[in-house]
Amino acid sequence: QVQPVESGGGLVQPGGSLRLSCTAPGFTSNKCAVAWYRQAAGKEREWVSWISPFGDTNYEDSVKGRFTITKDEASDTVYLQMNSLKPEDTAMYSCKTCNSWGQGTQVTVSS
Repeated sequence: QVQPVESGGGLVQPGGSLRLSCTAPGFTSNKCAVAWYRQAAGKEREWVSWISPFGDTNYEDSVKGRFTITKDEASDTVYLQMNSLKPEDTAMYSCKTCNSWGQGTQVTVSS
C-alpha cells in the first residue's frame, strides 16, 4: 500500500514562500495521480492541485499563478511550491495518492 508522507509546512509571513513535499513510495510505478488538499480550521477540506501520471497539472482558482506542483519520479516525491502566500492559505495541507492520505503538514501564514 502506498503511504504518503508530507513535510515542509511551517510559519511564514504574508508574501512569503514555502515548498511542501509529499513522498509516497510506489505512486510512480502504480501510475497514480497525486493531489494536494487543504483544510482550514472550521472549514471543509478543499482540493488545491493535482498532477497526473503523465505530468498534467491543474489548480484551484485561488492558487493559480502562485502555486506550482511538480514531481520527481526517481524519488516518488511530489512538491507544491507556494509563493505569494496569503493569510487565507493557512490550513493543514495533505496529499492523496493511490487512494491513500498522508497525515498532513500545517501551513500558517501570519505576520
